[in-house]
Amino acid sequence: MNLPIATGLKAAIDVAENARENNQRVVFVNGCFDLLHPGHLQVFFEAKSHGDCLIVALNSDASIQRLKGPHRPILPEQVRMTMVAALKPVAASFCFDEDNAANAIRHIRPALYAKGAQYKGKDYPEASAVEECQVELVYLNHVEGFSTSALIEKIQKLSTTQ
Repeated sequence: MNLPIATGLKAAIDVAENARENNQRVVFVNGCFDLLHPGHLQVFFEAKSHGDCLIVALNSDASIQRLKGPHRPILPEQVRMTMVAALKPVAASFCFDEDNAANAIRHIRPALYAKGAQYKGKDYPEASAVEECQVELVYLNHVEGFSTSALIEKIQKLSTTQ
């Protein structure tokens, strides 16, 4: 896929630097974002509401396989990255190969890191990078009833009943 949108680490760094030069607040969010659903859209729109420029980092295929098993992701990283970057609130997207986004935060240097509400009051792997880069942390609301795992399960049930 070769759409005219900002994807890849270099493009994301350039977008973030340009935003900072224009006194815009850079917001950062990360995740697998496999099989986009309304919960993901809520994440992007809510995260963007905290700033001017939203950068989204996606786990690479290899990272997702380590975290979720050999049958994931459903969609390959280039497709996921392009789909996310094409969404209205997203200024740029890129993939990272580590199991967490700490190094991605260090590359982008956002003003704000948006994390899911399920992490509130708990340890999260990017905490050291957030502290080191003096990034503000905000927790996003959780949208009940939507998850990629639940969607996959529903699709599997449908395919076995036909």
